[in-house]
Amino acid sequence: MTQDLIRVLVIDDSAYNRRVLSEIIDQSGFAKVIGIARDGEEGLKKVFDLKPDLITLDLEMPHMDGFTFLRILMKSMPTPVVVVSSLAEDRNVFKALELGALDFVAKPDSKICTVEEFQRDLRQKLAMTSQIRMRNIQRRISQQAVAQMGVTPMVKPAEAAVRKVDLIAIGASTGGPSAIQSIISRFPEDLGAGIAISQHMPPGFTRAFAERLDRISKLKVKEAEPDDVVEKGLVLVSPGGKNLILAKQGSKVIAKIEERTETDRYVPSVDKLFKSAAGIYGPRMLAVVLTGMGSDGKEGILAVKSAGGFVIAESEKTSIVFGMPREAIETHQVDKVANLEQISGEILQFC
Repeated sequence: MTQDLIRVLVIDDSAYNRRVLSEIIDQSGFAKVIGIARDGEEGLKKVFDLKPDLITLDLEMPHMDGFTFLRILMKSMPTPVVVVSSLAEDRNVFKALELGALDFVAKPDSKICTVEEFQRDLRQKLAMTSQIRMRNIQRRISQQAVAQMGVTPMVKPAEAAVRKVDLIAIGASTGGPSAIQSIISRFPEDLGAGIAISQHMPPGFTRAFAERLDRISKLKVKEAEPDDVVEKGLVLVSPGGKNLILAKQGSKVIAKIEERTETDRYVPSVDKLFKSAAGIYGPRMLAVVLTGMGSDGKEGILAVKSAGGFVIAESEKTSIVFGMPREAIETHQVDKVANLEQISGEILQFC
């Protein structure tokens, strides 16, 4: 019995992009293009007629842009959307994710990724379609709408922890940007720990991601640079396409940025961040595994637990893709499984 192919609708105003995307999708072996559209208006008509399993979406289009398309789509017929973006649109990508887009892939560019990397990334996004939980995307959109109205839910720390931590390390992939934003935005400015984040993302986009987090947070957020010092109330975001490693320098803990190696399956690597941090902080570290496809973080939490640290994983109920959290939970080394809206409170008990 053959597996049904994933049915994809391609929306892009560029005939060249439509052709390239269609070729990559049709040659994947597990997906096929069932329709193309030149703008959001035509795309909506195709969505209702064809009912695709997944949509690839350009953002800058005539008549109806990608943002308007997303707003209407998520209210009328929620469907998984992968944004195809250039570096020039880096800030727009995160706006699209807030509106309900699942993830994004960077267009081939000498500064971001090669054609081969683009093909690999797009096929990975296509492959995860069956794991997507649209109801969780809708739920997250509703929560973000409330937050944008200036109504931020009060976060009460869970029952006080026996010990305090000096570092919170967070790992995420698909669905991670909005999940991380939800968590970081609820922290007070006097947070008693530093934060390091490893979010799977291509080069060129993490600076805009960090700047966005900085705007909505009471904490200082920046893209990590070599020799940045880990401090209370500072959030360091691993640069896209590279690995953030923590290292001891005298009495300080500093950031080291490593280039991707041939053995790195995921970058930025959650495993490498967790392992490097565990060796320094031991029991004074908290690791958090959020939504995402794959198993990154699984080996890292074993190192965290071996060093005496604490581990939280996002629940299936709120994960957009319950891959990374499931892999973590199946190690039986996760101390707490929590819904996304509960995680900030769980973290605060350690700070």
